[in-house]
Amino acid sequence: MEYRQGAFFGWHVVAAAFLLAMFSWGINFYGPSVYLHALHAREGWSTSLVSAAITLHFLASAVVVAGLPRLHRRHGLVTVTRAGVVAMAAGLAAWGAATSPWQMVPAALLTAAGWAVTSGAAINAVVAPWFDRRRPAALAMAYNGASLGGVVFTPLWAALIGGFGFARASLVVAAATLLVLWPLAGRYFGRGPAAFGQYPDGAAEAPAPRPALPPAGPLWRQPAFRSLSLAFALGLTAQMGLLTTLFSILAASLGAAGAGLVMSLATACAVIGRTAVGTLLPPGFDRRRAGMLNFLMQATGCAVLALAGGVPGLLVGGAVLFGLGIGNLLSLPPLIAQAEWPPEEVAAVIALVTAVNQALYAFGPGLFGAALDLLGGWAPPAAACLLQLAAAGVLARR
Repeated sequence: MEYRQGAFFGWHVVAAAFLLAMFSWGINFYGPSVYLHALHAREGWSTSLVSAAITLHFLASAVVVAGLPRLHRRHGLVTVTRAGVVAMAAGLAAWGAATSPWQMVPAALLTAAGWAVTSGAAINAVVAPWFDRRRPAALAMAYNGASLGGVVFTPLWAALIGGFGFARASLVVAAATLLVLWPLAGRYFGRGPAAFGQYPDGAAEAPAPRPALPPAGPLWRQPAFRSLSLAFALGLTAQMGLLTTLFSILAASLGAAGAGLVMSLATACAVIGRTAVGTLLPPGFDRRRAGMLNFLMQATGCAVLALAGGVPGLLVGGAVLFGLGIGNLLSLPPLIAQAEWPPEEVAAVIALVTAVNQALYAFGPGLFGAALDLLGGWAPPAAACLLQLAAAGVLARR
């Protein structure tokens, strides 16, 4: 990514954030479903046992991400991101090397730390200083790296594990993560628009200040914050729980290779869905309504998956509908926060929403894994459907 003097540097930052998201989601969000399958196959551990370690990964991350704005103010984006990259790579290697159940605990804590400082709140912190009016499109482009992480990493994991085994495959991916992301953070995350003599969006002048909103008190006491955080926590619990078990559900009918391809198709659909919302969402459109429609679409896809009965066409169709909404559960909360809170509060709102989301969806893998073990492949998508319907109702309240 070469920079031409005078060109708007913000799009280079978006491209760098895209790569960060691709690695982070490929390892920390889509990766756990592969770790579950690999450790179950290699060690014979139950789905619920590995899912419990995955729950720890997300729960510990929630504790860290709540303080992310403070970490950024104290240490800077570059230092915090690089520390997360190291933790992510070390944790990934530890997942691959685990031969006793207790060894999943340090692995989960390391990847939790890496996930907290390279996930949604972090991507927003990287991109937001560079964009105001065009922030929906810029965030959509950056967060599309998250979807590409699923498209690239899920079949890549399957190929590497099939060729080298899980332990060696995890070392290969960990090394690539360090080689790509360490220098990337130093080059693109260390300076804001003022350092280049530029303004957000590449405009000729600073954006006009928005009308000041009256103080609303602590976030927890604001109905708008409670409904936003709870709705997306419910939706992401459904999404994370289903994604953790979906590979195993699909593999029962389609085989491992087929399941990998359908998972990639679902996450490719997330790029389409997120890009459509980021570029076509009218400036005055109620962003909460967009979120409600997204939840309803995913609920429909989950209902199809629950009723598929192993029929390949229905499994693919349900995965596509579910996949079209995956990305918007990540990109819509920052856009809703931008519209409903003063600029100086947006980072804190996003960090706390992310923490609430992760604290609740951390239990998704364990609960959905237990449902898969006890009830069979129809249960996880059925549970996800009910949660997404509830999320749509909660988001409607302000």
